[in-house]
Amino acid sequence: MPLPLPRAHSHNDYWRQRPLQDALECGFCSVEVDIFLIDGKLLVGHEPRELRPERTLESLYLEPLRARIKQFGGKVYPDAPHFYLLIDIKSEAQATYSALRKALERYDDLFTRYEGSRLVERAVQAVLSGNRIPLEQLRRERVRFVGYDGRLRDLSGDAPPTLMPWVSDNWTRLFRWNGRGAFPEDEHAKLRQIVQQAHAKDYQLRFWATADLPTVWEVLWDAGVDLIGTDVPPLLRDFMLGKLKASKR
Repeated sequence: MPLPLPRAHSHNDYWRQRPLQDALECGFCSVEVDIFLIDGKLLVGHEPRELRPERTLESLYLEPLRARIKQFGGKVYPDAPHFYLLIDIKSEAQATYSALRKALERYDDLFTRYEGSRLVERAVQAVLSGNRIPLEQLRRERVRFVGYDGRLRDLSGDAPPTLMPWVSDNWTRLFRWNGRGAFPEDEHAKLRQIVQQAHAKDYQLRFWATADLPTVWEVLWDAGVDLIGTDVPPLLRDFMLGKLKASKR
């Protein structure tokens, strides 16, 4: 059993040779899947040309997660604090979310949900990203199976972390540095401020479009960014294991 890595996020996980499984073998506690609603099915892929009728959200993620959780007594890992499934909607928001909600209801044994103010905790927390329905629509749901993936502009709002557990944004929109050379001090100060603002409201912070380089991971790790994404899970795993080992010396 690999050591669970709560800060490791598998970006566009369906591009791996073995979707979900490669991330789990590396101890990742967060995976990302993009979905399109096509003829009533939730198909997995980044662009329409990638879609295949057999590659569905259920076949690649929901069924394997159900089997895994059954194997480990109700958890993805026996001793991990959380497991996130980030679901990025690529097709029209309302119709796709409606189909997604029905799918998650069929797997209510897997997914944490909110029934009014009551938390029903399960092994997986789903987070909604991409073409999202409005936050206020999600807030009004009597029974809710997903959290909202906010943006930095949402830091000024009043959404509680139970409704909006994540805040994510595009690294290249905010920073010029791409891992080459020294991280500029003005950008370092900006990053620290963003982390502080997110953590003040108990949000998990993530950036996308970060370079897959140890220099970038080092900056994100040391700044306290909660979720660090990669397209190469074994490399990020080795980096994080090294950081954890060094912290115990």
